[in-house]
Amino acid sequence: MGYQYKLLAGLAFLTVAVALPAKAETISMFCSATDYELCEEGAQKWAKSSGNEVKINRTPQNLDDAIPIYQQLFASKSSDVDLLYVDVIWLGMMKDHFSDLASLVPEAEVKAHFASATDAARIDNKLVAMPFYIDTGLMFYRKDLLEKYGKQAPKTWDELTATAKEIQDSERMAGNADMWGYAWQGRSYEGLTCDAVEWIAAGGGGTILSDKGEVTINNPATVAALTRARGWIDTISPKGVLNYDEESSRALFESGNAVFHRNWPYVWGTSQAQGGKLVDKVGVSALPIGANGQKSSGALGTAYLAVSKYSAKQEKAAELLRYMVGLEDQKMRAIKGGYNPTVEALYTDADVLAKIPFLPMAKAAFEESVARPSAATGKNYNRVSRTFYRAVHDIISGTGDVAEEVVQLEKKLKRDVKAN
Repeated sequence: MGYQYKLLAGLAFLTVAVALPAKAETISMFCSATDYELCEEGAQKWAKSSGNEVKINRTPQNLDDAIPIYQQLFASKSSDVDLLYVDVIWLGMMKDHFSDLASLVPEAEVKAHFASATDAARIDNKLVAMPFYIDTGLMFYRKDLLEKYGKQAPKTWDELTATAKEIQDSERMAGNADMWGYAWQGRSYEGLTCDAVEWIAAGGGGTILSDKGEVTINNPATVAALTRARGWIDTISPKGVLNYDEESSRALFESGNAVFHRNWPYVWGTSQAQGGKLVDKVGVSALPIGANGQKSSGALGTAYLAVSKYSAKQEKAAELLRYMVGLEDQKMRAIKGGYNPTVEALYTDADVLAKIPFLPMAKAAFEESVARPSAATGKNYNRVSRTFYRAVHDIISGTGDVAEEVVQLEKKLKRDVKAN
């Protein structure tokens, strides 16, 4: 008992209460801190319509910090939480703790989602999760400033670098001393793995490991990409970017003080919120390429919901999951939060397209997206990614020889893979 109280101490809880019928259940679920309010709204609607109760636990702001919380729940086989918010890269490492949804979610509902999203959750002949929304890294930009200076959305990273510097310097000369060219995620955490994989893959340098688990990081495209990123620090990006995550980099952009901003699709919704400084001033594009002949290579970041294998309320938890990943709730999240749905029918929904006009482009960006090497690393992904993002952070914040530091990174990753 005391162990569980310590485990969940400090987490934010919300109970959605309604008049309960005789057989009502209380379902406990995790919602991401990023989309907490939308998750709460969906859960409340299900609770009211079904006559049940939902207790919501907020994940830490830094999603990486949710992993040890989940691992403690799994280790104790805790039934305290029924429904779990799951990042795509966690599926392999946590699959043994999720219920098989094949018998809990009708196949027709599964088929309503993009096959690529549901296929990623089919592991060991089980459906371990259902897609909640689909993400890939996108480029947001000040379309008003690009128009002002006669620029197009950049197609390559080098073009972005030059355009960001030119507009930044011009705006500063015009009196905006706080303007920066580019806001992104440079903190030493999983978000930097996403950003760096995008830079490297867009130049033809692969995604850290091959599908067969071979370390592929040591190549000229990696060196070029990391050298370019190092050059952004204190030229088109503030030094503080080395400690930026999604939210802090978004704050700089939405304050009106950045020309370009890499983030997930939800930024469209936040940047266009009523009363914001950037309403009708934001454009969206796929991420730039690093070299001719390459593709955009935004990192794939699909979010899932899974039922804990240790839940004592499997069917009721699955009912909540089905609603939360279904067409009605995904449409609400798309319209109110700009979250890209995984239900394919919503990509031709007039209401959704009115709110997310770039959705057809985003669908194409999904097709060019790249996955982090979670499939090749399995339960060892967290270790590999940690080694990678720590090394990348050291490289882009330092002054050493990039090529030599990539050689050292290769050696560390090979040790990680061998230890798997």
